[in-house]
Formats: sequence, C-alpha cells, structure tokens
Amino acid sequence: SFCHFCFTVTRSKMQQCVGRTEGLRMAKSTCFRAIAPKRIAGVRVSRRSCHIVASAVATKTVKIGTRGSPLALAQAYMTRDLLKTSFPELNEEGALEIVIIKTTGDKILNQPLADIGGKGLFTKEIDDALLSGKIDIAVHSMKDVPTYLPEGTILPCNLPREDVRDVFISPTAKDLSELPAGAIVGSASLRRQAQILAKYPHLKVENFRGNVQTRLRKLNEGACSATLLALAGLKRLDMTEHITKTLSIDEMLPAVSQGAIGIACRTDDDASRKLLAALNHEETRIAVVCERAFLTALDGSCRTPIAGYAHKGADGQLHFSGLVATPDGKQMMRTSRVAAFSEESAVKTGEDAGRELKANGPKELFMY
Repeated sequence: SFCHFCFTVTRSKMQQCVGRTEGLRMAKSTCFRAIAPKRIAGVRVSRRSCHIVASAVATKTVKIGTRGSPLALAQAYMTRDLLKTSFPELNEEGALEIVIIKTTGDKILNQPLADIGGKGLFTKEIDDALLSGKIDIAVHSMKDVPTYLPEGTILPCNLPREDVRDVFISPTAKDLSELPAGAIVGSASLRRQAQILAKYPHLKVENFRGNVQTRLRKLNEGACSATLLALAGLKRLDMTEHITKTLSIDEMLPAVSQGAIGIACRTDDDASRKLLAALNHEETRIAVVCERAFLTALDGSCRTPIAGYAHKGADGQLHFSGLVATPDGKQMMRTSRVAAFSEESAVKTGEDAGRELKANGPKELFMY
C-alpha cells in the first residue's frame, strides 16, 4: 500500500513514518518518481506509469486521476480519504487507486503560462485520461479548470472550500508596502501582478513558476524579494510557517475558484456520479458557479488579469466581487453584487457582473 505522508510503498497499510509531523516533513521533499519499480506483498509499482496497482480486489477499483505535485497529491489523498469515510466498502485494500498524470503545465516551467497557451494547461491530459477510461474521477484545483468542459465529462462535485486569501512571503519585509523601489516580486499570476502594480507601481513583478516548494526555494536563494501564494495550498501542505502576512480580500481579490477543489467524471458513469454526489459541498459549488459565470461572461484571454469571489454572507445572501485590469495595473474596473443564494441566482449574478464590466470597460482591458 501507499504512504500518504512520505509517498513510499510500505508493507503495512499505512506507515506514518516517524509520526505525522515527521511524515509531512518528508512529503514536502520526497519525489514519488525517485522510487525504483518494485513488488512488495502483492503490490506492483510502476515508475514509468506512476500507478499503484493492488492485487485481487472484490470491488471495482476506482481510479483517481491527479497531477503529481505535492499539493495535487495532497488534494487527491483528501478525496480518497473522504470516499473511504463515505463508502466503507472503499476501505478494502486496492479499492481506490491514485493515478498520477503529467500535464503540459507541469512539463514547461521556464515560460509564462500565457505564452504556452494558458487555458487547460493543467487539465487537458487528465481530461484525456478520464475520457479514455484510464481514470474514473479527476481531482482538480478549480482555478486551473477552463470555463468549458470536454464533451462527455461533468464536474458535479466541489469539496468544502479552503481559505481563499493570498499570502505575502518575504525574508526581508513584513508587507508589500515595505519593499523598496525596484524590488522584485516573483509571481506567474497576472491577477496578482495587476493588483500589486496598481498600489505599488515602483515594484517589479517577474515570472515565477514551479510548485510551492520550488517557489519557496527560489525565494530563499534570492531570486526575488517576495512572492505571493494561495493560503489554501499552504494549509493543505501544512506549510503555513512560511507566511509573512495574510492579505485581506480588499488587499488582494482572489482568483476565480481559488481554494476550491473540483472532481470530474464521465457523464455516463453513474457509479462515479453517485460517489461524487456524496462528497459535494453545495455552498462551495454555488459560489464557484457564480465566479465561473463571471469569467465566462468576460471572455477574457489568458493574458487578462481577472479576479472574482463569491460567498454566502452572514445574511444568507450571495455576495460577489469581481475585477478586470490591465497587466500593468494602470486600468482597473470593479463590480459587486448581492443576490439570493441559489444556483439560478448565482449564474445570473456572475453573468450580469461580467457583462457590466465588458460593456463599460475600455477595449484595451480585453486586448491582452
């Protein structure tokens, strides 16, 4: 079986390394691909395909597709554990299998995402595996998922949303306002870039890609003075000790669907749809529907800085805020809405907000 914490094959069902804390520490620095192919107690590990295949299982194995980054794996294991809790029969050894799939976005790390295609860079190969039957369900960070879904697939499930805020991380400053003129902030996000430069035009924002661990290493090596990351990812990786400051929603409006995990399956796969229905968190799903409707209505390219956040307020209503900007932050338009908290209202609210900005904004906002 497979150890959640150190990503190694063990003879026991789950070896916790040397306690959970030590195990998580190892998970942050261990690469699954470094493990040589081997056979242990009826379990075959293929380095080439990154599969873990258990021997004879009474029930059909549910194959969970995911990217191979530590964060993506953490999200896949969260999904696996929720499935085990909801469906006792899936606790049988080999009932669930994690399938790691390398995407285009994982392979090309030296170019800005917008330069290599932008949309679908972290999902296409996973979608292909889903449609071919190589996997049964696909676990995604929702902010990576294009507003369109491939024909034959649906995304009926969102797990409970994590904190949507961004965090500031720097070894030399406590806040963006403390960085000196010309200081470099590393970020691959045009949304973050635009909002940073709108408030601090004396700073520079340079492309800064890689998984969380890679970006933190580059920061410590002096590649930049600071970086911004999603708090949700750091919490899921148990790496919040790196945070210098958590930015408020007003300081940095999050990306559409930030902090949300979505799980897709084939449209005609009734068994997987039943599993995902049990995991779905409807409040998160409705908020994500609103944000994605906003994004669809704007029809911005991968070079358009867009932010959007919907949530259920204390009054039980749907609250939405959105913005679109130029990459240099010199032009920025915002909008907000309060509406009934329902799927129909969420779609209408997001669409209306997007149409408003597109109709009233200068054309140059949508030329990128």
